[in-house]
Amino acid sequence: MSNKKIAVIGGGSWATAIVKMLSNNCDTIFWWIRNQEVLNHIQQHKHNPNYLTSVEFDVKKLALNNSIAEIVKQADVLIMAVPSAFLKDALKGLTKSDFKDKHVFSAIKGIVPDELLIVGEFFNTIYEIPMQNIGVITGPCHAEEVAMEKLSYLTIASQNTDSASFVASKLNCRHIKTTVSDDIYGTEYSAVLKNVFAIASGIYHGLGYGDNFQAVLISNAIQEIKRFVDAVHPIDRDIKSSAYLGDLLVTAYSQFSRNRSFGNMIGKGYSVKSAQMEMNMIAEGYYGVKCIYEINKKYKVEMPISNAVYSVLYEKKSPNTEMLNLTEKLS
Repeated sequence: MSNKKIAVIGGGSWATAIVKMLSNNCDTIFWWIRNQEVLNHIQQHKHNPNYLTSVEFDVKKLALNNSIAEIVKQADVLIMAVPSAFLKDALKGLTKSDFKDKHVFSAIKGIVPDELLIVGEFFNTIYEIPMQNIGVITGPCHAEEVAMEKLSYLTIASQNTDSASFVASKLNCRHIKTTVSDDIYGTEYSAVLKNVFAIASGIYHGLGYGDNFQAVLISNAIQEIKRFVDAVHPIDRDIKSSAYLGDLLVTAYSQFSRNRSFGNMIGKGYSVKSAQMEMNMIAEGYYGVKCIYEINKKYKVEMPISNAVYSVLYEKKSPNTEMLNLTEKLS
């Protein structure tokens, strides 16, 4: 796969961070952003005007385009980095034939809401991309720290180890370490769930709970992740490794976690709508918790934390009451 061309689909902070990482190892990066004004700004000023504005690009390496059909046509490996709730809209007009022989890696960390499918399953089901050509890029890693070139680690998962190794090699650089995994289902579901638990962490913080309790919450959260991913895709995996536990920790505790920030606002009394408007960024956990709730109707896994977050966000239950009740179910 050494000569494969890579494209990044999306214009947010994580997409911007991925392009920055790729620019260390690629001569050309195809980059789709819907807004032509943003593309013009990047071309002229060498940075994304809306996200990670301190990151400067060598624009000679960027093949920018607001036509997703053109980007998909030109690239062999597609890295998806748009919010899961807007993925179907971004792909509108594309057909199965457009994705023939393409390798798709999801950096989305969400579930496609209408389909109740993780992104890998979505591309396999809707666009008939073989699972061997699908992968996941997961953390623990925040875009903001990538921008600051702080040492970070990524896990690249695919059933095709050659494909995963190729993407890992293109992301690996002085401040980015990469690990390859074959657990595409476990890593992707874990990435969805850690956003849900980061919202729970934020709600408790907003309600005034302290670090002692947060440690108990996250200890229970990793157990909840294990129960769920083992039920959905039972293979031998080490849930304590960085792709699972590490990703959960950074998302639940970091100042850069938008899901934790969203939960913190809910705990302080914001409505869901007002919190979303003030953040002006997508908290994937908001959509993820509803999808997990619906998927779990089939598996019936014990998930008290996820259920409590669902009750607060979608059933409009009192955060104080629901989270107090949850404390009695943790140990």
